[in-house]
Amino acid sequence: MRLLRRRDEIITRRLEIVPTGPPRPPAQRATHARYAGLVAHRPRIAAGLLLAVIALPGAATAADAPTVERSRHLWATVNVCDPANPPPETGIGADTLGVRASMPGARDGREVMFMRFRVQFYSDADKKWHNVTKDADSGWVKVGLARYKARQGGYSFRLSPRSGKPSVMLRGKVNFEWRLKGEVVRKAVRLTTKGHRSSAGAYPDGYSEATCTIMA
Repeated sequence: MRLLRRRDEIITRRLEIVPTGPPRPPAQRATHARYAGLVAHRPRIAAGLLLAVIALPGAATAADAPTVERSRHLWATVNVCDPANPPPETGIGADTLGVRASMPGARDGREVMFMRFRVQFYSDADKKWHNVTKDADSGWVKVGLARYKARQGGYSFRLSPRSGKPSVMLRGKVNFEWRLKGEVVRKAVRLTTKGHRSSAGAYPDGYSEATCTIMA
């Protein structure tokens, strides 16, 4: 398995919430180490956290509303992968892994939605995926009220293989929680997959993959 070398800097985060349409109308609430240190934080990069919302017109009736697990708005993807010479205005540096995610809103606009972004690596030794145990966890990130049909959020990690370890395959894992008055009323998890559209943060535009291989 490829290890990553530690850099002297740590990652910074930038929060941006951009409504893209009207909220859905209010409704009733439904009843309802070995590899520790693989990822190195770096400050002074402007590509940390990007949030956006998607609001689509109309609200489904209770009879045809999809469950959280079946919703097409629940996904995670790699939208930045070790880009070569990105323009400075993007705020993205080399050796960057960007993870983007989307989660559906709820019928109760009082609910608050949260995401948690983590990095996993593939081990050649046991042919399994493992969580990176150090500096690769965003913690719980608030992405806003659940009154929109869907919200997106993103998190960027900047990293590189350690000397003598030329590459490492990575992916993202995103946990989702819907909370009401501080209590979790539903939750979900997604691993990164390809074929999704980021409302912000993708480089190049439209980039969406399941994994990312970081090269030395």
